[in-house]
Amino acid sequence: MQGEFDLIATLAATLAKPGDPDEEWIGDDSAIVRPPQGWMLLAADTVVAGVHADLAYTSVDDLGWKAMAASVSDIAAMGGVPGHALVAVTAPPGSDIRLLYSGISAAAEEMSCPVVGGDLTNGPELTVTVAVTGSCPGRPVRRSGARPGDVIWVTGALGASAAGLRRLRSGEARYDAVREPASAVRAHARPTPRLLEGRAARLAGATAMIDVSDGLAADLGHIAERSGVGFKLEHVPVHPEATLEEAMAGGEDFALVFCAPPAADLDGEFAGINPPIMIGECVPDPDHRSLDGEALAVSSGWQHSF
Repeated sequence: MQGEFDLIATLAATLAKPGDPDEEWIGDDSAIVRPPQGWMLLAADTVVAGVHADLAYTSVDDLGWKAMAASVSDIAAMGGVPGHALVAVTAPPGSDIRLLYSGISAAAEEMSCPVVGGDLTNGPELTVTVAVTGSCPGRPVRRSGARPGDVIWVTGALGASAAGLRRLRSGEARYDAVREPASAVRAHARPTPRLLEGRAARLAGATAMIDVSDGLAADLGHIAERSGVGFKLEHVPVHPEATLEEAMAGGEDFALVFCAPPAADLDGEFAGINPPIMIGECVPDPDHRSLDGEALAVSSGWQHSF
């Protein structure tokens, strides 16, 4: 067991240092960073062991990774660029905070979003809250801009995270499948925000966008509600290990679903990265939601109860 301030010093030594000598990251009352150019984006998310992740099937470092990914994915959904992260951890005494931060640090490096400060405190449950800044040189893509006739696109196959958790719980897959880049177990343990795809969609003229954190039906439903449109889906790309139900309602894929005019230059902006997949179109009737001609039930996705 280690005292709070000694542990902070240990963790700070493992995290990235500022490249700008006028910036101050971990070590003062607050971090000091230069403001971004363009629109400033702010997002925060909390991951609680036993609620957002089952530690019987997810390692503590993967929990740290997932906490970073959830917030950074919100920046991707605006077509933005991540800036800095603040991480607040509540943990029972004896928790492996170093292992937790190894996942946080790996995610921060992978997602170009350095951790510049935060807080450590004791509590009954392991809880990780990550607040991130971001920037957008052009106008951020909101959920509210879709129009009838817009084409609906998704940035990859869906359902992998839910399938990975199902296969772990059933014993169909072992946790060491996390080492396989395309496996559902990997997608569940270490989801990847689609930052390049989000920027490409924005530059191509996307009218609305959201990350798939609660399942396609719920998240596309949020766009429909905010934009006052309905949608007609013709095709949903499903991960090879997943079911259609997991793709529609599983969540935590962190793929992006976005709408764009038919004439949008997707080929040009997505050159060199994975192209998006067309799945349907927006329609004028806000009550219309269908897949292959069959009505979809309205879903609000996962909700906490208070």
